[in-house]
Amino acid sequence: MAKPENNQFSILPKIINGGIAGIIGVSCVFPLDLVKTRLQNQQIGPNGERMYKSMFDCFKKTYHAEGYFGMYRGSAVNILLITPEKAIKLAANDFFRHYLTTKSGDLPITRQMLSGGLAGLCQIVVTTPMELLKIQMQDAGRTQGKNSSKISASSIALSLFREKGLAGLYKGTGATMLRDVSFSVVYFPMFAILNNMGPRKTDGSGEAVFWWSFLSGCSAGAFAALFVNPFDVIKTRLQALKKAEGELVFNGVADCIKKTLKNEGPTAFYKGGLCRMIVIAPLFGIAQMVYFLGLGEKILGIDKSK
Repeated sequence: MAKPENNQFSILPKIINGGIAGIIGVSCVFPLDLVKTRLQNQQIGPNGERMYKSMFDCFKKTYHAEGYFGMYRGSAVNILLITPEKAIKLAANDFFRHYLTTKSGDLPITRQMLSGGLAGLCQIVVTTPMELLKIQMQDAGRTQGKNSSKISASSIALSLFREKGLAGLYKGTGATMLRDVSFSVVYFPMFAILNNMGPRKTDGSGEAVFWWSFLSGCSAGAFAALFVNPFDVIKTRLQALKKAEGELVFNGVADCIKKTLKNEGPTAFYKGGLCRMIVIAPLFGIAQMVYFLGLGEKILGIDKSK
């Protein structure tokens, strides 16, 4: 199959689609993401004590202590920055897939993985500060109790900037890169394979129907989320600036791996794994479904079937 003559790539509608998809997706699953963050940051005490026994216990205690709006702690900064983050991730993957497709119209699995990895690499410029601020907000109720209500993302950002400059907002970049590049290398090829198996739209675009894109995004997202969960645990712990009393402080990826293995064993790297799968599956299912609905093209008056 030869590469089509009309091989122009329009980046603007892809960015619009990615931004809209990110806002809708993260708004739906944010409370679960908060629970995931608190479970991953929770360390086992010397006598085996822990604040949360399970995902449900964490959800129940958080809701009881902080109410409905407490479940959306840190969502403002996440929703604000998820727009460029998802826009970069989804649009960059499409961009690299387009330009790595061979003249015969083929895209080998190695090139699909490369496209995903490059997309994951591109997004960390936004993801790292977004995740850093989000984690401080999400974890505040666990580490600082009633005082957490006085904390805001802007005050955290300004404090970090004053103390350490722009680099302060990029704490945990290495771990973020490990997670996001690995995730994208696994997720995007798997999504493409699953999405190509489903029924097609009748509008001439050749794309899968929206519900199949949703299911493909959920399946690929759940698998990729579990696959990279150890990197997510490391990233979350490195980016948590405030620790509960008696909790360890980590100095880099290697130190975090070493101390976590020594004190909690290998299973600690899968803390919050189920919760992360429950978060990522619908997040990427919704994001991919919205992305492929082509709202960006409709807003700009672009005919996708051409």
